[in-house]
Amino acid sequence: MSSENRVTQSPIIPTFFYFAVPSLLGLLAISSASIVDGIFVGRYLGADALAAINLLVPFLTFMFATSLMIAIGGTVKAGKYIGEDDYDKANAVFTQSLITVFGFAVVMALITGLFSETLFGLLGAPTEVHPLMLKYFSVISLCLIIQLSSLVLYYFVRADGFPVLATVALSVGAATNVVLDIVFLGYLGLGIEWAAWATVIAQTFQLLTLSTFFFEKRRNLCFSISNMKLSDLFSSLINGSSEFINEISVGIVILIIHWLLVFEGGQAAVAGFSVANYMLFFSMMAYYGIVDAIHILISQNFGAGNWQRIRQFMMMAGSSVLTISLGFVYVAQNGASAITQLFFTDAVTASSKQALFYISVIWPCLLFSGFNVLISAYFTALQKPVQSLIIALSRGLVLPVALLLCFAFFFKENHFLLALPLAESITLIIAVSLFLLKQEEIKKQQILATQS
Repeated sequence: MSSENRVTQSPIIPTFFYFAVPSLLGLLAISSASIVDGIFVGRYLGADALAAINLLVPFLTFMFATSLMIAIGGTVKAGKYIGEDDYDKANAVFTQSLITVFGFAVVMALITGLFSETLFGLLGAPTEVHPLMLKYFSVISLCLIIQLSSLVLYYFVRADGFPVLATVALSVGAATNVVLDIVFLGYLGLGIEWAAWATVIAQTFQLLTLSTFFFEKRRNLCFSISNMKLSDLFSSLINGSSEFINEISVGIVILIIHWLLVFEGGQAAVAGFSVANYMLFFSMMAYYGIVDAIHILISQNFGAGNWQRIRQFMMMAGSSVLTISLGFVYVAQNGASAITQLFFTDAVTASSKQALFYISVIWPCLLFSGFNVLISAYFTALQKPVQSLIIALSRGLVLPVALLLCFAFFFKENHFLLALPLAESITLIIAVSLFLLKQEEIKKQQILATQS
């Protein structure tokens, strides 16, 4: 076991970048693989195939949201135990989280395999794309067992002080996925199901790479079924609930958007929106690269009582999010046409034109969303689920759904997608207010502690 905890003892700036940079690069790598997947599907299989995959996004989001709730809630719980040097309890949380997600993925694969047509109907998919969806879904539903187990292991490997290994694993998976997309779709000209098989093989390599963690002599975490408590699992679920809301709300909002888009322009509109959504997805992965580091850095320093280090890490994270946000805004304003042409061979198709329009509407989201998820993660790491949930529900569910419906039915002169940047901007006001209130509370507690 390692005797020194880098998170609670090493200098602020190198420690922040030691965790943030690998996380950022890893998540950008895996999101790049997803985007490349979309590019090859759009260019070689057509807009209908791209729409078929993106119509599954709400369900896939539900699967990832549930797993993230368990993984992030578990790592925050384990991180606090690590900060307290209680590794027996940390090991129990690790084991329990991995078993829970694996079981969840297996059960959902069985259920959705039996009722796939019903699922497609609930997702609002036009019947003409059901055959394409079934070819892809029959493979990807089994892949989720590997992918979600890998997700949990990724978070705990990072929490145990091996962010580079976690990043290497994500990069291996992403690179494998890209290469196989090129071979299966670009070179061999195979069908949509082979895009899913590329993901299966890539995720298997990713999981195998992460599994080398168990051969590391410096690791602290290990499998342990002793000390497992349902109370710890429930606590992890509650504490990770804001991350669940963050993710599942994306699925719900996209589901509503897909319903409205199918009514507005059919599959072409869904395919066009998928390009704009890929841009939002890529930006969120960049923000989560910073946020994932914050979960570890704050939770362990919270356990150790290092409030000054927590403030310094938040300043570093805020500066990083601002820099990334401005970069994405520049790309959205100046490179939208080039991005659209990556997905569609003909720039004058209905899908291409709609993609450009949708990007012009939603780009302000890039300014606000990073700060919202950062502040939400701050409260999650401090085990303050109420504040985190308020932010998550505001940005991800309550405001966007309410505003989408208002624009769609009552303010038709404005496009309903304006609801997304408006929801993010209102949420930012709420999030900053909660953050400032928490800083005042911490100051009062520290003053009382020095006086006693």
